[in-house]
Amino acid sequence: MLNISIVLYHPNWEQEVLPLVEELLRVKNLRKIYLLDNSETRELHPKLEIKHPKLRYMHMPANLGYGKAHNVALRESAYHQTEFHLVMNSDIRVAAEDIDAMHDWMLLHPEVGQLMPRVVNPDGTQQYLAKRLPTPLDVFGRRFLPAKWMARRNKRYELRDLDLNRPINAPYLSGCFMLLRTKSAVESGLFDERYFMYPEDIYLTRTIHRNWLTLYYPEWTIVHAHTQASYKDKHMLRIHIQNMCRYFNKWGWLFDKERHTFNNL
Repeated sequence: MLNISIVLYHPNWEQEVLPLVEELLRVKNLRKIYLLDNSETRELHPKLEIKHPKLRYMHMPANLGYGKAHNVALRESAYHQTEFHLVMNSDIRVAAEDIDAMHDWMLLHPEVGQLMPRVVNPDGTQQYLAKRLPTPLDVFGRRFLPAKWMARRNKRYELRDLDLNRPINAPYLSGCFMLLRTKSAVESGLFDERYFMYPEDIYLTRTIHRNWLTLYYPEWTIVHAHTQASYKDKHMLRIHIQNMCRYFNKWGWLFDKERHTFNNL
């Protein structure tokens, strides 16, 4: 069985959340969907006001951020001993049958702690969301330096130097869709709640990667309407920079032995 958690903030109910919830309720192995709303006011759509046994809406007392809100649901999965937990964005499109297939595949591969399928844009082009662990140059260079200066380095960072039609045990998988073995997430400490958003997916994947496989697995494909908010909003950019500085303060700016080891793919 699995739980699914989706963090919301002033959500697009009609275009995103309602169609997604309708599809997710078709998942055969579903125990419960958690809608974790960080909006200032309770905004549950009238169509979801009718209680469904597999749907739980939780309005947070404050905007907890991405990782801390997901941890609320992850702790529920741990308490109820739900074997798998899917962390996902509301801007994802995925078939219920594919989630069931991923669940069943994970059951047969107990060495895998986390799985992410191929992720594509709405036009079908690939998003490179399985990565090596970032260095400061990878993070800040791609944001502030000319693209041609970073082209070769970005290719390696985004694993485009590898065959993306094959599974890859990557140390960094995007938080837009994280199929987690609950035990692996709990033993790794869940999301680091010091990060309001952005590097929490790097943190969790790399800590799970120490003891489990964290797989990019392209047999299944999902669609992600990626907004890259920090490229459009100065406030989000400031949060991104602050939290990436906290990340490198913890793990190391120039010297990160674990990063060197994990990135040797």
